[in-house]
Formats: sequence, structure tokens, C-alpha cells
Amino acid sequence: MKKPVTLSQAIAYFADAERAFDYAKWLRWPDGKVACPRCGSESNSFVKTRSLWFCNGCKKQFTVKVGTIFEDSPMGLDKWMTAVWMICNCKNGISSYELGKAIGVRQNSAWFMLHRIREAMKDEDGFQFGGPTSEVESDETFVGGRGKFMHKDKKERLRKIEGKGNRGDIYMGKTAVHGMLDRELRKVRCSVIPYVRRDVLQSAILKNVERGSKVYTDENPSYDVLTKDFMHEIVHHAERYVNGRVHTNGLENFWCLLKRSLKGTYVAVEPFHLDHYLDEQVFRYNNRATKDNPLTDSDRFAYLMAKVAGKRLTYATLTGKDADALHHETAGTGQEEPF
Repeated sequence: MKKPVTLSQAIAYFADAERAFDYAKWLRWPDGKVACPRCGSESNSFVKTRSLWFCNGCKKQFTVKVGTIFEDSPMGLDKWMTAVWMICNCKNGISSYELGKAIGVRQNSAWFMLHRIREAMKDEDGFQFGGPTSEVESDETFVGGRGKFMHKDKKERLRKIEGKGNRGDIYMGKTAVHGMLDRELRKVRCSVIPYVRRDVLQSAILKNVERGSKVYTDENPSYDVLTKDFMHEIVHHAERYVNGRVHTNGLENFWCLLKRSLKGTYVAVEPFHLDHYLDEQVFRYNNRATKDNPLTDSDRFAYLMAKVAGKRLTYATLTGKDADALHHETAGTGQEEPF
């Protein structure tokens, strides 16, 4: 059977356990040299009856799942690969309830699976945006429920936490997100930020954009200091949204896609987990099909499957119960943000 190009073909293809195993093995070790994920030794023997290897270096057994986001999961590769296919190819994402019904697992198991896949979706390119011929857009947005729909008690509670008149009711209870778009690469990067302040925004841009690049922003005064290191131009949204090449409409498009998935698919997201949903949307945006790069669903799936190795996400870390977890101060408190 040929490699799948549609969801129905993928389900049929990976329903065969041996075929799913061979495909996962090829994606992890494309050169055919199976290496132990613990010690790196290529000296091993394959136990065919159990589909695992015995390492002659560290004297331990390992499977194709060890050292990946699938490690310690009782779910078969057929369920995992169907989940990976759906989340990377569904434009607005897929909820844990929908995925659970589709592959036959409980909702909480599907939720954990989706977050582990989002861990593999993280952007780890590391290079800086910009350059002599490139243009970079920078913008920020706020994600969360509208203050006018909040209950009076919740609104008062948030006022005490955030401070009276700190950002006004329009931003009350919302989480700030900063993003950058490289027009030449047609790629986006974004992250959750604690505040929309000059030092936070400047630090994010200096870290991700090459000095001397053209940077376009709105009239937010927090961007004033960028003129020292960049060719900074501003579009005043009170007057117009486009001034020649100067605009942030590319990022505004990305914010619309992000909030469409949050409002329509995921409905409620805690601030602690918001960065995972950003990784998901950034992955789909950066790997979308274009005229210059006509990716298919199969290409997108293979690329994501090739990124699952070397990453691990435990349930304790995900829920903020791990002592070493770096998490939002509201993690585990049951706070919800209806979108």
C-alpha cells in the first residue's frame, strides 16, 4: 500500500501494527542505524516477538517510543499517528472530546495526547528573523474572555489581583501575547509575555530579530526604543492601517486564526497552557501550503513525526504538579478563561 495522503488512508495504513512500527522506525532512524536513546550505542539486537531492541552497550531494552513524546504511553502507534495527523492538518485544531471519540480513548487521555504532540510542535529553529532584504512585523494581542460578560464577583476578584485601573476592563483577566512575522520567510514566532511593557517587548525583539532589520509596528509607545537598533517604522491605527509597506496586517491575520481556534474549538484555556496552543497554531501557519512550498497533509505529518524524538512531557509537568515545572502562578487553581 502506498503511503497515505488523506485521513481515511492514514487510518487504514496505520491500522496494521507492523506497518505503523516500520513507518515510525524509518522516521526516527532514516539511515537504518538504530541507536539506543539512552547511551547512543548502535550495537543492539532486535527482539522480533516483542518489537523492541536489547542494547549491548547499557544492557537495557528500548522500543521505538523510548526517548520520544510517546514514551510510557499505553496507546498504540495507530492511535498516536491518527492523532498526530489530525492535529497538524485540521486548520482550526481538534478538541480532546472530538479526538477521544474518533480514536476510542477517554477525553482526559486525548487531552494529554494532544499536549504531548504540541510539545513536538515547538519552534526550535533558533535563527534570527530579519536581514538586509527582509521586513519584520511586531505586534501584541490579548487572549481571554470579555470583561462585559464576566460575573460581577469575578470582575471584582480580578481587579484586586491586577490592580484597580491597571489596564481597564477591556483587558481584565486576559493574557498578553507577543508575535513577530518575517515577511520574506513567511514565518511567525509568538510567546506569552507577562506585561506589554517596553523592556519585555524590546527584549523579545532583540532576541529574535537581527539588528539593522526593518521592523514595522503600531503606535504603541513601548516600541519607541527600537530606533537604536533597527530601521523602525510606525503605522498609526487611529489614522490608517496601511502606509505603503508599513503595516502589521500579516500578524493581524495570524491573531484571527489563533482566536478562531481558541473560541471555536478549545473554548476554554488556562493561561498556564496557552503557550502550548500557540505552538500548535504557529506550526500549522509556518508549514502551510504555499505556491513556493506546496506542502501536502502527508508532508506535514512526516515532518512533525520526525520531531517527536528527544522530547518528553510528563503529566505532572503539564498540570504544574512537578516541583521543577516552570508554570504560571495560576496553574492548578482551576482558573478558566472562556473565549
